[in-house]
Amino acid sequence: MAAWHEWSAAGLAAAYAAKEVSPVEVVRAVVAHIEQREPVLRAMYAFDADAALQQARASEARWQRGEPLSPIDGVPGTLKENIATRGCPTPLGTAATELVPASEDAPPAARWKEAGLVLLGKTTMPDWGMLSSGLSTFHALARNPWDTAMNPGGSSAGAAAAAAAGYGPLHVGTDIGGSIRLPAGWCGLVGLKPSLGRIPIKPPYPGRVAGPITRSVEDAAWLMTVLARPDWRDTMSLPHQDIAWLSLERDVRGLKLGLQLDAGWGQPVDGQTRAVIETAARTFEAAGAIVEPVPAYSTRAMADGMDRFWRMRSWLDLQALPPHRRERVLPYIRDWVAAAATYSAADVFTGYSQMAALREAAVAACQPYDYVLSPVSPVPTYPAEWASPLNDPQRPFEHIAFTLPPNMSEQPALSVHAGFTSTGLPIGLQIIGHRHDDLGVLQLARAWERMRAPMRAWPM
Repeated sequence: MAAWHEWSAAGLAAAYAAKEVSPVEVVRAVVAHIEQREPVLRAMYAFDADAALQQARASEARWQRGEPLSPIDGVPGTLKENIATRGCPTPLGTAATELVPASEDAPPAARWKEAGLVLLGKTTMPDWGMLSSGLSTFHALARNPWDTAMNPGGSSAGAAAAAAAGYGPLHVGTDIGGSIRLPAGWCGLVGLKPSLGRIPIKPPYPGRVAGPITRSVEDAAWLMTVLARPDWRDTMSLPHQDIAWLSLERDVRGLKLGLQLDAGWGQPVDGQTRAVIETAARTFEAAGAIVEPVPAYSTRAMADGMDRFWRMRSWLDLQALPPHRRERVLPYIRDWVAAAATYSAADVFTGYSQMAALREAAVAACQPYDYVLSPVSPVPTYPAEWASPLNDPQRPFEHIAFTLPPNMSEQPALSVHAGFTSTGLPIGLQIIGHRHDDLGVLQLARAWERMRAPMRAWPM
């Protein structure tokens, strides 16, 4: 039998209901595993074994009474550091933040508690979440469990490292340009960026979402049953829908799938990555889907415009800090935002307007298809100490050309493991759906899980 830290959420839920194991036993096993692996991976922030065991004991009592708060009551996992939990400071990955305990739970944390899930702790992220990396001035350097010399990706860096290493089955990240899907792809995981507003979040922001990072589509679906519930505090949230998240079976015959291998800008797709994604497309074709190429639809002008807008936004955040705290922000970030000091109002406004331009282009490009397939990243992961695949603050977003458009268009997009490089590093397949078709994206990913080559044993 697999060790308890390797069990899925679905498996644990069934074992709890059958009284084959107690949440206390499971949490003890996961805590011991974290204590063994964390000195190398450094995925955790505010890891609290005592609090987790206290929650597990409460869950055990509920199961004994036959009164679980949800079918996955007592299943352990983590929340990303920037998802506020009452009483815990939220440093946002940077040593420049004053550590003030959060006054309330953000919506994903509130839903987590209401379902009786066990919170092992928070997970690490880079400064302000503005890197696809585990590099941070506040947290220790997070590493990829498949090869600890390599980066887990980011900004949900610790969440992906924790999921791949077996720190419990359920993890929640956030994403504004790829921060769930990139680390999920580079760590061999499922990472769902839902439609904007599907999972309430605070603070809301255009393109910003919370979503599951798990080892399987089924576990991501279980987490959606918890997270996709209403919360008035998200002023951009969708009306609640009663979605059958666990209805994952779907026949792919007759589906029209687009295949995008040219993003229109950014780093060219690595040869091994291209081969893995083309193999996935041929596999869908063999199963009866219709696959057609999707031409590039985003442009360098769109990318550069949004880069200018985001530089100005972060430059204003930097300028709002007193000088002694300003110097604590990661030098890479300070170098990236420096150019914003010279931007005109027109530079910033035209940059912001590119969000709408990309939104329109993405929706139009996806319209002829049921779903669109693409790489998650054009390249495999990179050294752990780097801030990005190019490690160049003047070219910080060259690797997000495939993941950025669904954020701006509010479409659901998911990373699912597709294959490995010759050196054993994971490569992710991105599945993009029409806005609000989150369940369909999960269903297609589940179909892919059944068709792909057998997954290698998880690291550690």
